[in-house]
Amino acid sequence: MASSNFVDYVKIYARSGNGGPGSSHFRREKFVEFGGPDGGDGGRGGHVILRGNSQYWTLIHLKYQRHQMAENGEGGSGAKSHGRNGRDIVLDVPLGTVAKDAETGQVVAEVTEDGQEVILVRGGRGGLGNWHFRTATNQAPRYSQPGEPMQEGWFVLELKVLADVGLVGFPNAGKSTLLSVVSAAKPKIADYAFTTLEPNLGIVEVRDGHSFVMADIPGIIEGAHEGRGIGTRFLRHIERNSVLLFMIPADSKDIVAEYDILLNELRQYNPEMLDKKRLLAITKSDMLDEELTEGLRREIETADTLQGIPYLFISSVAGLHIRELKDRLWRTLAEE
Repeated sequence: MASSNFVDYVKIYARSGNGGPGSSHFRREKFVEFGGPDGGDGGRGGHVILRGNSQYWTLIHLKYQRHQMAENGEGGSGAKSHGRNGRDIVLDVPLGTVAKDAETGQVVAEVTEDGQEVILVRGGRGGLGNWHFRTATNQAPRYSQPGEPMQEGWFVLELKVLADVGLVGFPNAGKSTLLSVVSAAKPKIADYAFTTLEPNLGIVEVRDGHSFVMADIPGIIEGAHEGRGIGTRFLRHIERNSVLLFMIPADSKDIVAEYDILLNELRQYNPEMLDKKRLLAITKSDMLDEELTEGLRREIETADTLQGIPYLFISSVAGLHIRELKDRLWRTLAEE
């Protein structure tokens, strides 16, 4: 089976350039018997830079280029000539990329805007030439500074998808079907668990020319925060979403229990996720009659964990309340 083109995790080695040494040079010209010091400064070593690029949506271009080494700065020379700076290495990354130190796990850089540049490893500064060190009592210094050494390290680049609305639900809850109905996205849809193995993004158009971005991520199962199922690999994509749309099918054995499990997985992974706006969509509601709908409505409205959470009964296939859902999501985003 062909491997996916969606890569949201890579580990790279980055090394900046050494700073060039300063020059210990003296002016030498005809008829100038005692020329003073004129050694130039060394050039700066090249940086390794991350640059946000909205045209990228995956880190696959770095998967096979894991060693990134910038150029050293050149040494200074006579006549106060400055050495050339080493060439920087600029790595284009998708928006939402986070760089972490591979050893400590500490976040060292975060790229969220198109064109934003962040230095991952800084090149060494060039050394000063000997003309900087002349004084009234030492008019012929024969020393200069060496350049600063390079920096290096292993870094983990993680992509957290940038979207306005994230779809949260168990496998086969109808997330991909909804995305295909409300946007031009064409995610894989099938009647088995974990059909979606990578995030899918779609632009949802609402009234008056407005639009927002919706993200469909692989289904969550109980224990996902501990690595079960696809685990935490895709939970991080929800961290960037402004609004979370919980999706539970109408034929679920216990809608409230499923919601509680999903909420607990987010809480265990990152408690701050519970601060996001939440909505609940009961999918596949075209199979319900009025009596069943009313029973589920009472069940939802009396559940403690669902107090104050807006909900809708929808059907992506039948188009039931899809327009209302888009309008509700847009109003929630506007409030945010």
